[in-house]
Amino acid sequence: MAIAKAERLMNLALCLLGTRRPLSKRELRGSIEAYLEAGTDDSFNRMFERDKDDLRELGLVIETVENLDGDTGYLARRDSNRLPAITLDAEEAAALGLAAKVWQQARLAGAASGALQKLRAAGMPEAEDSYEAHHSALEPRIPVHEAAFEPLMLACRDRRPVVFDYRKGNAATAGTRQVEPWTLECWRGHWYLAGWDRDRGAERVFRLSRITGRVRSRSGTFSAPVPDVVTVRETVESWAGETATRSALIRLRAGAGYPLRSRALSSRELGDGWDELEIPYGHGLDAWLVEFGPDVAVVEPPDLRADVVERLRAVAKG
Repeated sequence: MAIAKAERLMNLALCLLGTRRPLSKRELRGSIEAYLEAGTDDSFNRMFERDKDDLRELGLVIETVENLDGDTGYLARRDSNRLPAITLDAEEAAALGLAAKVWQQARLAGAASGALQKLRAAGMPEAEDSYEAHHSALEPRIPVHEAAFEPLMLACRDRRPVVFDYRKGNAATAGTRQVEPWTLECWRGHWYLAGWDRDRGAERVFRLSRITGRVRSRSGTFSAPVPDVVTVRETVESWAGETATRSALIRLRAGAGYPLRSRALSSRELGDGWDELEIPYGHGLDAWLVEFGPDVAVVEPPDLRADVVERLRAVAKG
């Protein structure tokens, strides 16, 4: 039935686009086989009105014209339904080419490559790739190693609730989460999912590398409104530790932890191969400090020190 309707809509669109004068309902009914098979005039009228509304919803501009005899005719002028030509300068073409290279490890790689080929076939200029010439040792990539990325990307796109098992950084075992996914964000080389946690009734952010097992889709609609994209991105940054609310004092082994040093508010040498740093303290700092292992020791505040110790114990337990 879906194929039959798609064919009927295509035939109606071709008729409306192919005429130079408005066509009446009678003429359209005589030109399209599916309309000829309509049992009664009422059935045809209902079918035609639905098809006309569907085509307009798809973006086709259909004009309604009344002639001198009072009959109503329909047509879709080509100039009203023609997209403007795509014109890109060399810099814009280079930007698109660079963007297409980013998604080499994800499902978007094929779509990005295909879109680039179509644009070039339509006359997009072949830009001089200054990036390749001067930065051949660097390759723009967004790493996507987590198996959860593709199903979550599709769930965000289709607005489908999902269920997955998730292990918190300070937990030895994973727990089940029911989530309405909003968006995926890459931050510091790690992917995060922002969404609505149904069990907790609150907004939450999940690091994809901590999702265990398979992501399962669930039927139904979202129960919570999806916030603005900018708000979601700010939430991801906040939960990942980007937004600092206070500062922390840590000891860092000399010659280690350069990412921490780059964010330090102040630092001083302690001797015996250790330095003392004051760094911004936001949500998620404990998880980041754990990644440096024995090269970092938290001096204060006590709650941060306790969180880091708890995470290290969870890692030691496996």
